[in-house]
Amino acid sequence: MSTTFKLDTSTSRAHPTPQPMRRLTVPRIRARKKDGVTEEPIVMLTAYTARQAQLLDAHCDILLVGDSLAQVIYGLESTVPVTLEMMANHAAAVVRGSYHSVVVVDMPFGSYEASKEQAFESASFLLKQSGAAAVKLEGGEAMAETVAFLNQRGIPVMGHVGLTPQAVNVLGGYAARGRSDSEAEKIVSDAKALDDAGAFAIVIEGVVEPIAIEATKAVSCPTIGIGASAQCDGQVLVTDDMLGMFDRVPRFVKQYEDIASIIEKTVATYAEEVRARSFPSEEQTYQPKD
Repeated sequence: MSTTFKLDTSTSRAHPTPQPMRRLTVPRIRARKKDGVTEEPIVMLTAYTARQAQLLDAHCDILLVGDSLAQVIYGLESTVPVTLEMMANHAAAVVRGSYHSVVVVDMPFGSYEASKEQAFESASFLLKQSGAAAVKLEGGEAMAETVAFLNQRGIPVMGHVGLTPQAVNVLGGYAARGRSDSEAEKIVSDAKALDDAGAFAIVIEGVVEPIAIEATKAVSCPTIGIGASAQCDGQVLVTDDMLGMFDRVPRFVKQYEDIASIIEKTVATYAEEVRARSFPSEEQTYQPKD
C-alpha cells in the first residue's frame, strides 16, 4: 500500500512545505523493468544534504547517498576512509529533505565484506539511523551470498559492478573496465549473480558500452549506468559533477551547468560590497521606530 506523507506546514528553511506526492518504493523501482524492457529510464542522482535533496527530489526516482561524499563533502582522496556514522548522518538528512524518491545509502568500505552477519549489522544500523529504504554495496559474485542474506532479512540491496571505487587499490586506478575478454566475462557474470541473489537494481560503472548492454540484457532487474551506456535501464551521476562544481571530472560526466563560476562571481561581488561599505544598505538595516 502506498504511503502518503503528511504535509509539513512549517515555514522553516530546513523544512519547507513540500508538494504533495507519494514516495516511490523499492518494488516499484524493480517493477520498472518488465520482460527485459524498461520503457521509462530510471533517474538517479547523488544527494548528501537535506537542501540538496529538496532540490533534486521531484525530478528523481532514486536519491543515492553515495560514499562519493568522501571527495565531494570531506575533501578526501578516496572513499576508503568513509565511516558508517558519516553515511548514516548524511542519509538521515537526505531522507528528511525528500518526499518522493527512494533513498539508497552506500555501505562504506570495511562495513560488509568480512561476513554476511557483519553486513546485516551494518545495513540495519544505516537504515535504522537514517530511514533510508535500501543499501548499496560493491562487488559481484563474491557478494552474492551476502546480498541474498540481506534480502531474505528485509533489507533491499542495490548492487554495483564494473569499476568499483572502493576496490581502486586492487584495480590499480579508475580506468574503464571490460576491455579484455576476461574482464567482460566477469562483469556479466557478476551482474547475473547479483540478480539471482535478489538485488533490486545494479549500478554498472565505467564499463565499455557493449559489455554494459550485454549485462543489462542478461539480468531481470534494472541496471543504472554511470560511464556505461544509454541502453542501461537508468542513469546516475554525482550531482556536484554534473552541476559543474569541480573542474576535473570523469570523462563520462556531462556538465549541465557551471555552478562553481556562478558561486565565485557572487562571492566576489559580496566581498567587494563589504569592503566598500555598500553592504548592508538601508534596505538590510534595522532602524529605530519613530
